[in-house]
Amino acid sequence: MRIKDTIEKVPGGLMVVPLLLGALLNTIDQMHIPVVMNVLQALGAPETEEGYFEFLRIGGFSQELFKDSALVLIALFLFCVGSQMNLKVGKVAIKKGALITVTKYLTGLGVGMAFGYFFDPMSGLFGLSTLAIIAGMTNSNSGMYAALTGQYGNRSDVGGLSILAINDGPFLTLLSLGILGTSFPMISFIAVLLPITIGMVLGNLDPKIREFLRPGEAITIPFFAFSLGAGMNLANFFNPTVLTGGLTIAFLTVLLTGGMGILAFKLFKEKSYIAPVSEASTAGNAAATPAAVAAAAAGAAGSGAMTQAEAEAIQNIVPIATAQISISTIATALLCPVLVILVDKYQRRKGIYGNREDLGTHSEKREVTEEETKRVVNN
Repeated sequence: MRIKDTIEKVPGGLMVVPLLLGALLNTIDQMHIPVVMNVLQALGAPETEEGYFEFLRIGGFSQELFKDSALVLIALFLFCVGSQMNLKVGKVAIKKGALITVTKYLTGLGVGMAFGYFFDPMSGLFGLSTLAIIAGMTNSNSGMYAALTGQYGNRSDVGGLSILAINDGPFLTLLSLGILGTSFPMISFIAVLLPITIGMVLGNLDPKIREFLRPGEAITIPFFAFSLGAGMNLANFFNPTVLTGGLTIAFLTVLLTGGMGILAFKLFKEKSYIAPVSEASTAGNAAATPAAVAAAAAGAAGSGAMTQAEAEAIQNIVPIATAQISISTIATALLCPVLVILVDKYQRRKGIYGNREDLGTHSEKREVTEEETKRVVNN
């Protein structure tokens, strides 16, 4: 059976499919079907505090992995992501990666700030929260970026991924919420970012450690995705407000972060715009960011830096924000490649071939020989 291949045909499949499966099972669980509960009771399943029997809360390793593992697996994921942040990248790659990272972050932050000013930052227009907007717009699909720049871009475009890894995970979202006035004590930042930092240090000190931890980026995703879904109700995804909010994040991400990235490349004299357009997506793992932020909020409330009511307000929007970001992940995974193809065709008509370092930076009026064209196509 080609289960993995089938899952990966879905945009952001390794994240989205397990998340939806977990949500489906949890939805059935929460229906408390008498026949199911009777079977669980006969098997000796423990009774929940509410007096029910649920197959996702039977205790032991099963519950720890499938129901309660999200935070620890997200922490492991961030550790592995940090280990892949290679500091030894080329000058041009650093430039491109920095331009895209900064423009994508500032665009997401700007939209989030504007939204929080004009609407309720917790549940405003289309049920969107500032958390969902910033998390969805500032986290990008690195796998898609690598694939698109690998096919349509050049080596320095692909190399920019080392800098772009900074926007993986909750770091930029936490920073943004701090700028917007949400009180997170320093220890909350440290608690969330420590796995990334330790992983980054170890990965740069020893290439063998980086190689050893590389599979952890992908292996942990379906497991914490399922656990996140196991805390959600599938009805969230069919809520018109949630669906509209998720699509809104998607279009804002593709149009605004992609457009601002192109503008930045234009200002810094880059001729090919494949890289910034390839980054105009929402990461599948961004769906884990609201849960990480909620964990930081719980820590802040425990230290007195944030009221319990504020922490609970953040916790309450996690299911909706997670669903909206998941919808944006799917939508941008469909929209972003189409936009890259359109930009590539436009550039080729101007004599700019994005997958060539030299042609990508030459004048648009340069004549391209038939032999060069064939070589580019073959590559």
